[in-house]
Amino acid sequence: MLKVGLRGVFARKLRAFLTALAVFLGVALMTGTYVLTDTFTNSFGQIFEESNKGTDVAVVPREVVDSQQGADPPAMPEALLKKVRGVDGVAEAVGGIFSAGVSLIDDDGDRIGSTQAPAFGASAQPGRFEAFDYPEGRPPAASDEVAIDKLSADNEGLDVGDLITVSGSEAARKYRIVGIAKLGEVDSFGGATVAILPLREAQRLADKEGELDQISIAADEGVDPTELKRRVAEVMPRSVEVRTGEENAQQQTDDIEDDLGFLKVALLIFAWIALFVGAFTIFNTFSITVAQRTREFGMLRTLGASRRQVLTSVMIEALVIGAIGAGLGILAGIGVASGLNSLFKAAGIDLPNTGSVVKTRALVVPLLIGITITLLAAIIPAVRATRVSPVEALSDQAIAPTRRRRRFVTGFAVLLSLGGIVAICIGLFGGIDSSSDAAALLGLGAVLMFFGTALLSPRFVAPLASVVGLALERVRKLTGRLARENAVRNPGRTATTAAALMIGLALVTFVAVFAAGIKSSIDDAIDKSFAADLTLQHDDGFSPIPEAAAREVKAIDGVGPVSSLRFGEGEVKETGDTSFITAIDPKHAREVFKFEWDQGSDAVVDQMTPRDAIVDQAWATDNDVDVGDTLSVTTPTDKHVVFTVRGALEDTADLWGDFVLTHQALEDDFHVRQDGMILVDYASGADPTAVRKSVETTMDRDFPVVDVLDQGELKDRIGQQVNQLVNLLYALLSLAVIVSLFGIVNTLTLSIYERTRELGLLRAIGMSRRQVRRIVRYEAVITALLGALLGSALGIFFAVIVSRPLADEGFNLSFPVGTLILLFILAAIAGVVAAILPARRAARLDVLDALAYE
Repeated sequence: MLKVGLRGVFARKLRAFLTALAVFLGVALMTGTYVLTDTFTNSFGQIFEESNKGTDVAVVPREVVDSQQGADPPAMPEALLKKVRGVDGVAEAVGGIFSAGVSLIDDDGDRIGSTQAPAFGASAQPGRFEAFDYPEGRPPAASDEVAIDKLSADNEGLDVGDLITVSGSEAARKYRIVGIAKLGEVDSFGGATVAILPLREAQRLADKEGELDQISIAADEGVDPTELKRRVAEVMPRSVEVRTGEENAQQQTDDIEDDLGFLKVALLIFAWIALFVGAFTIFNTFSITVAQRTREFGMLRTLGASRRQVLTSVMIEALVIGAIGAGLGILAGIGVASGLNSLFKAAGIDLPNTGSVVKTRALVVPLLIGITITLLAAIIPAVRATRVSPVEALSDQAIAPTRRRRRFVTGFAVLLSLGGIVAICIGLFGGIDSSSDAAALLGLGAVLMFFGTALLSPRFVAPLASVVGLALERVRKLTGRLARENAVRNPGRTATTAAALMIGLALVTFVAVFAAGIKSSIDDAIDKSFAADLTLQHDDGFSPIPEAAAREVKAIDGVGPVSSLRFGEGEVKETGDTSFITAIDPKHAREVFKFEWDQGSDAVVDQMTPRDAIVDQAWATDNDVDVGDTLSVTTPTDKHVVFTVRGALEDTADLWGDFVLTHQALEDDFHVRQDGMILVDYASGADPTAVRKSVETTMDRDFPVVDVLDQGELKDRIGQQVNQLVNLLYALLSLAVIVSLFGIVNTLTLSIYERTRELGLLRAIGMSRRQVRRIVRYEAVITALLGALLGSALGIFFAVIVSRPLADEGFNLSFPVGTLILLFILAAIAGVVAAILPARRAARLDVLDALAYE
């Protein structure tokens, strides 16, 4: 049977190649994901090893609160450095700063680097502790000197001796570049820009005067780092953590690997989607070929082959095709990793890459998964091949499924669909605490619904094909009618081919509808919650704004009330979870924000003290918190503070987080001094145009990283950020759509072999080659539009049901009609493209050979 199976593969090379492509793309993306994330992790590991190369022991702030936003713990007092230097065995100890929020500014006043990557300020270190190499220039020494990272220098054409603007917690100022810095062989620090300054200047710009982010320690000769770590830990407070240099580098690498975990999971999900779609193509291909080879299998059975041997021969074909597709996918995976890296760079995410890292896992896991999926997709057609008796097979007549089998399949499909809906509903409404468990149920429900819809779809083919094919039939008459009848002739085949496209378009539709809902919800939230004329926001949309910016804006003529939001996190004893906290300045908050109260009134804001809190009513209900209760909060500075709940807000926009505190509380207890955003109102009678120009001039001069936006511009800014993410999702989902198009090509190519004599007869009675091409092309369009109809319906269903739990949080379901129409048009175009090769093959059939074909 091995020889028979191999002959079955190589006798139909085109079919084997097209089927292998269904596996190839998914495996390539999976391999590329492993290679890319392993490369990033290894590159960051090299950065951290280089930065800790001269450190025997490191003292760093302890992460007291498990941050859900990825925030670093507050800096530690510089006074600890004196204690460290007094420890026996310490040869040398220095303090350092490496903090976000210090940006390089070009001559046009724009921040250098991508707005999707952070900007850092670092302190130059003496002697053995200096982590940076300087291929050009030297470390900065004076307060007006700076060194910058090599990637930024290269991108901006900057050299030693040039002047550059650096912005931080105070007004921006000019510095002279005295060095171009690298970390070993690494030019890029994860796409971030880095300004290296003397310690005191780095502290000032990072708003950390009298504080340190790390203390680096060198041990006396003969003192073991582990022993020195123990000695240092004995004199350090609980708020810091003591590690050896190696442990510090490994911990930083582990943290980055955890941070990159979401990227790996997201990319693997898209790889699985591509493989899932490919499984439909493989199933359809083997179903067609098994049906076309009934005489061959009947001859084998007549010659004495057992059912097991027939099954084995088909599975050998599947194994070889799966191995070829997966093997090629693995080889292409390294190139895919490079392509993904370019995709992220185009989106402004430039992570370090010191050379591709290919681990055994990146080769073995995708190979096994690709082969397994191919075998699973082929097993049902293979079993069908064994169920045909030799006499039936040799009759060369198609064996129609029995009514009993059709009823069973329909019932099973309904059960799968209902099971999928139940799983989705439990994941959304079942009150499951674990987000990963809820996501798993949602994924399972979606898969069950896809399978259920695919099994039910043959019953939809005739009516839907009639609707879709009606326009073609009216315009193209005979060729349109023949195309529609060909699509309906074998509804199972057409449905399975359309189902592959259905999955990709369902996910694309879901993303389009959900993105439209997010943008609509954000617009509504801004209208409901913001009463100010202008909003000041960091140009990257997430970094804090220096506190000094608000002070300068207040001093501008024509500016009225100014108030800001600050953001923090704390662990709430009553819930056991980390909560997201928003802080306001009660003095002017009511003049620029709108509050919707469930319990309380605006007077609560006016009377707030640093020990008062206002809760989000939905969060309070979920955690059984009432007005008058107290919240015991552990802050990132390891303080334990009690707040009294004074009111509850209807926060459908999710602007206020879990609860609201005052600026004073966040500054004193959480060590948060900078603003997240600033809202500005015009003074009564002021000229809005003149005031805005003054605000923009001040920000451009002193705080160039701060953007000045009115409400419409703020909505547009957020909409652009959503669109950027959506376009990235579209790019990744396109792989699934491409796989499904190969499925259409495969099905049409095989059906042409099946209809060789029929096509010959049509040519013999006068049909032109152009008309034959049109028939095949229109059949592909009908199949593609069937997939688009089913996919759009499922995508809209998913968007509707997933959005229901979010309705109470202010999510507005919105349907982008123009985008949905465009998807149908693109589906029709995709059908035309997929039909190019099969249509040309059909048109080139020799009439006499086709009539003699058996």
